[in-house]
Amino acid sequence: MDLMHNSPLEIFKSNEWVVIVFIGVVTFFKPFATSITIFSGGNGGNFAPSLFVGAYVGYMFSFVINKMFGLELPMNNFVMVGMAGILSGLFHAPLTAIFLIAELTGGYMLILPLMLVSALSFAIKRHFEPFTFETKKLAEKGQILSNNKDMNILATLNTEELLEVDFQKVAPNCKLGEIVDLIATSKRNIFPVVDAQGKLRGIIYLENIRDIMFKSNYYDKINAKQMMRKALAIIKIDDDMSSVMKKFDETGAWNLPVEEKGKYIGFISKSSIFTHYRQQLINNENN
Repeated sequence: MDLMHNSPLEIFKSNEWVVIVFIGVVTFFKPFATSITIFSGGNGGNFAPSLFVGAYVGYMFSFVINKMFGLELPMNNFVMVGMAGILSGLFHAPLTAIFLIAELTGGYMLILPLMLVSALSFAIKRHFEPFTFETKKLAEKGQILSNNKDMNILATLNTEELLEVDFQKVAPNCKLGEIVDLIATSKRNIFPVVDAQGKLRGIIYLENIRDIMFKSNYYDKINAKQMMRKALAIIKIDDDMSSVMKKFDETGAWNLPVEEKGKYIGFISKSSIFTHYRQQLINNENN
């Protein structure tokens, strides 16, 4: 308890449970602190924090078991085993965890517990997430191959290459009569409503105005703003294809608008994705 000398916790040094709760709180917030440090541009990594969390988890586990059941488990050993377990699961490197912790601590007498915990940690983590946090983004972008064939093919498709721009844009105050004229010359049944700043305000679907488009008495009374409907979802130009397909699946739409820096630039259709998917699948089989 000498560590608490002249610290805010000194008044609690006679109550070990207060200390262990404090350690638990620090362990819980350590991953958040590490994430904030890394993503804000600070120097650091995940290796040392993983050892920190593992050591604290091992210590807390052995402490609680000892107090609850009156045992005398060697807490130092659990600290080392906890470090190996977190390191193995986080980096998918059980052998590295085993020999590194054994070498750092001189704990080769614990080689069997280290092997058991590291193997279990790796197996459990691999079951729920086949990639490490460092390789997951690469797999989603198709820069490394995964076991999911569909995901591999989708990752090769580029959102920008699938963009379709041959849609007639209409202004929010555009009258029904003007829209009917556009319909007569358009090959599409979707008309994006875009304001002067290029921002998408809504979408007019041909099937939704079919009952009034031939009633000339409405031509000057109804405008695009009154007829448009909110887009079911918006695709960003830098979205990866797995995110794009998720939006299609969630909305059930066949066409979704695409924005770049908050401005409308076109549509992506599900049929176009399927066409490119089939072509890529054929190319892969031929190769």
